[in-house]
Amino acid sequence: MARIAKNTAELEEDPLWFKDAVIYQLHVKSFFDSDDDGIGDFQGLTHKLDYLQDLGVSALWLMPFCPSPLRDDGYDISDYRGIHPAYGTLRDFRKFLAEAHRRGLRVITELVVNHTSDQHAWFQRARRAKPGSPWRDWYVWSDTPQRYADARIIFQDFETSNWTWDPVADAYFWHRFYSHQPDLNFDNPAVRKAVLSTLDFWFGMGVDGLRLDAIPYLFEREGTPCENLPETHHFLREMRAHVDAKFKNRMLLGEANQWPEDAAAYFGGGDECHMAFHFPLMPRLFMALHMEDRFPVLDILDQTPTVPENCQWAIFLRNHDELTLEMVTDEERDYMYRVYAHDARMRINLGIRRRLFPLLGNHRRRTELANALLFSLPGSPVIYYGDEIGMGDNVYLGDRDGVRTPMQWSADRNAGFSRADPQKLFLPVIISPEYHSDMINVEVQRANPHSVLWWMKRLIGLRKRFKAFSRGAIEFLAPDNHRILAFIRRHGNERLLVVANLSRFVQHLELDLSAYQGMVPVELFGRSRFPPIPAAPYFLSLGPHSFYWFYLTPPQTAPEGTTPEVGETPLPILEADGGWEDFFNSKAAARLEHILPGFLTRSRWFGGKARPLKHAGIMEVFPLVKGSRRWAIVLVRVDYLSGDAETYAVPMAVAPADQSDRLLQEHPQAAIASLKLKNSPSVLLLYDALADAAFGETLLEAMAHKRAIHGHRMQIQGFTTRAFRTLTTLNEPLPAPVLLSAEQSNTSIRFGERLILKFIRKLAPGVNPDLEIGRLLTEKRFAHCAPTAGALELRMNSEPPMTLAILQGFVANQGDAWSYTLDRLQLYFAAVKKRRGPDGLPPLPAAFPIDLLDSAPPVEAAGLIGDDLNAARRLGHRTALMHTCLASEQSLPEFKPEAFSKLYQRALYQSMRTLAGKTLPLLRGQFNRMPESLRPLAVYVIEHEKDLMGRFKDLLDHKISALRIRCHGDYHLGQVLCTESDFIIIDFEGEPARPITERRIKRSALRDVAGMLRSFHYAAQVALRRAQAGGIAPEAVAGLHHWAEFWQRWVGAEFIKSYLEEAAGGKFIPGSRDELRILLGALLMEKAVYELSYELNNRPDWVGIPLHGIRQLLDGECP
Repeated sequence: MARIAKNTAELEEDPLWFKDAVIYQLHVKSFFDSDDDGIGDFQGLTHKLDYLQDLGVSALWLMPFCPSPLRDDGYDISDYRGIHPAYGTLRDFRKFLAEAHRRGLRVITELVVNHTSDQHAWFQRARRAKPGSPWRDWYVWSDTPQRYADARIIFQDFETSNWTWDPVADAYFWHRFYSHQPDLNFDNPAVRKAVLSTLDFWFGMGVDGLRLDAIPYLFEREGTPCENLPETHHFLREMRAHVDAKFKNRMLLGEANQWPEDAAAYFGGGDECHMAFHFPLMPRLFMALHMEDRFPVLDILDQTPTVPENCQWAIFLRNHDELTLEMVTDEERDYMYRVYAHDARMRINLGIRRRLFPLLGNHRRRTELANALLFSLPGSPVIYYGDEIGMGDNVYLGDRDGVRTPMQWSADRNAGFSRADPQKLFLPVIISPEYHSDMINVEVQRANPHSVLWWMKRLIGLRKRFKAFSRGAIEFLAPDNHRILAFIRRHGNERLLVVANLSRFVQHLELDLSAYQGMVPVELFGRSRFPPIPAAPYFLSLGPHSFYWFYLTPPQTAPEGTTPEVGETPLPILEADGGWEDFFNSKAAARLEHILPGFLTRSRWFGGKARPLKHAGIMEVFPLVKGSRRWAIVLVRVDYLSGDAETYAVPMAVAPADQSDRLLQEHPQAAIASLKLKNSPSVLLLYDALADAAFGETLLEAMAHKRAIHGHRMQIQGFTTRAFRTLTTLNEPLPAPVLLSAEQSNTSIRFGERLILKFIRKLAPGVNPDLEIGRLLTEKRFAHCAPTAGALELRMNSEPPMTLAILQGFVANQGDAWSYTLDRLQLYFAAVKKRRGPDGLPPLPAAFPIDLLDSAPPVEAAGLIGDDLNAARRLGHRTALMHTCLASEQSLPEFKPEAFSKLYQRALYQSMRTLAGKTLPLLRGQFNRMPESLRPLAVYVIEHEKDLMGRFKDLLDHKISALRIRCHGDYHLGQVLCTESDFIIIDFEGEPARPITERRIKRSALRDVAGMLRSFHYAAQVALRRAQAGGIAPEAVAGLHHWAEFWQRWVGAEFIKSYLEEAAGGKFIPGSRDELRILLGALLMEKAVYELSYELNNRPDWVGIPLHGIRQLLDGECP
């Protein structure tokens, strides 16, 4: 398999690609300087393509880059077929174009057809040619400046006439813009032919679109304003026919700054321009925001004709020119100047030369609302470079240069744009305090998930997911509140409701949505489901300058991100154009992201099932090859509606059709999707590669040979420990790997009775505690854990490594201690059932185990549960050995013991208090849904909240002298394996739901002790539930409860007694019996409250177990 990189994609064969485009406008000279001359160039732009792909845009619009004297920033072209030397060469451009296409980015360039520079060879030849000669006729000449008097002067701040005297030609030449930009004579067939030849040059090179600059002004006729003439449309139809005959999937974008009806004429009947800018909409969006009234937007869109099906508007908030006010009334222009350009330096020609954020007062909500409207109204949105990070402007620079300053990449010199001397920059970077490049730059915003940049990425991603935004019809709604703009976008089965508050204050509204009665609005950003739409008006309220994007779903539709179990519905089908080698380089990878949530939510190891899932995206791919076999380890970033994102590892492979049925039968949970390759009748199976034995062998080989597996930005590195050699021999092959199915949070592969490879599913920065602690215990020759033999780690530059897989020695065992204990309790209950009468019930010992340290079990206990007591003593002994070993490491900072401090005790108390403060309200909230039998227990716990908190508060009144050490972190009977005569402690990962940094915190060793004591209680209660489910007489239930507590208390007492005997002298044990009682009492209560929270959220039927445990602790004589 070829190296797979995130930045590879493909261009779809879609002639209407521009309808779904999100266009990013930039100037090559302003983007990134690769050669430190102070001017951006094509090599620099190519270097930054990954940023643009990551932003999510799909097309790049480049301002002019041809040779030019640069008196109009490149719109004064002197050679249509070259590259300005400051920007690079044609070779540089071709490389940029290829790299952009490789990333799925279309490229739109400028075809400045109306005029040239007066330095162009055509003009130099024409001015010297004789009047009436063919070359002279390439431009428009006159002996008098009085011709075409009805044509307006566009650049009023710079020009007083559309005619300029040329002493060389001894005549006036015509120009609609600057006097150094003579207009071409489109009445001359040779000019039209030359323009089409230039078009062929760029389209033939692979450019996807051409912006036709100033097209309303191509022809001149007396008695007209010399705009929008029939001759112009005739030539555009000729141009379009020429393009369609010679090229596929090319686009013409007309720049026609006209009123809607005149601008729409440039679509023709779908046979002129593919796209045209909707100039009149732009100022009215700003007017609506400041007036807090939807009328300007509704009014201009009401005047906008319907465009042909194969055409599309391009809409924008800002661009490289001024915010043009040509297509507004005088009163509207005056209003815009007053509210958006009070300083005369902010004005130019008939417009305002400011960037988006300064225009809107650097108001985050207003700019977000403006962008939300831009991305939801009809048309393809255009983003101006730097607006995605909130760049400022410099009104003290001349012309439009104030909005064309260098892109701000970082807080380095020149905003990271160039390493040149700052005085060499083509324009200075922004240094005003409010928009200083030290604060407003890509690097800073990339690191902040709440930044403008990240918000824009989310907005772009959402728009691209729904065709209704890009191709849908629009239906405006009419709420009574004029400050609200509301509309429906429809395409196929998609129905999107957009509601925007144009006001700076909170607003409420009623919407008539009766046509959508019964449908459920799902808010797109948070995927929150709102109440179904009734026949009556639908009520909403919005905060200042806020908006909603709703997807209207039928009431039976499942929330997005959920998928039925395999077997309930057919697997989703993925279509791919190439083979498996190119799968992650194609559009199929993007389609895969849409079905990943379904696969994740039905996978046992996925830890986010209880959280509403927002999006699953592919963040890195690592290809693996062994002979003809190919796999890929895919890192998936999972975003939720609330809380932090998570990263999961999903190995993937493809099975041919003849193997699919076997895989589905043996490993149904491994199936991801059916895969249909283009031009192939076969349907393949995309599945979790851990179901493939050969994949497990390949992972093992990567560890054994310390191999690196490269992705785009990261690499996987394998390594082994000294234990590896003792667990493997070169002359004896390892048994075939077998996938184990018992685990929940990870996935393990067993190599016979030699090795276990644990593949970590949920990844996080930092060494996994299971690897870290296991390696230490192995090095210290701790005999009661599985030896750690190797691992695979994800590494990227100086970032903390992430553990991907751990290799451990296999330990022959008879199952875990949880199953063993439940079996023992079943035998125990069978024995005690034979006892009759109240005299058969033994007295219960003290509830708190510390109170039994000086007591021996009664003879009756030895007879009934002697083996269980011996097992508890052995387990206590092994637990103490583990803690002693962990506490003995003094050289490694991550293991060196630390003292309890008063500050830590206060923090520990606060943590416990917070846990209880969240759990008890949850208990109250679910009280009415609890079974009647459990309500008295719940009432007791709620009424004794003060006593419960008192167990924690005792920590504040006593100094704890013990040391804190690294400990197991999630210690219970399920983490212990039973051998023939001993125990093996496993899974030092800690609680998978907690962050790795939290799991690596040093804590009291008694936390593990408390975990095991609570596990004994759980085992007794679960065994009791099973016994009751098996059918026992009602009168016998109370007696069985008594016997269960009898077992739990004595087994717990013997466990801790043995533990303290072995740990005696260890500084991780409190120095006095009082300290021991206080600390263990608090830790036991904390564990029971945590269990209550877990059961309330996940297993309400089990709530009685922690409630019983909390009451037992409250009733006991612990402190």
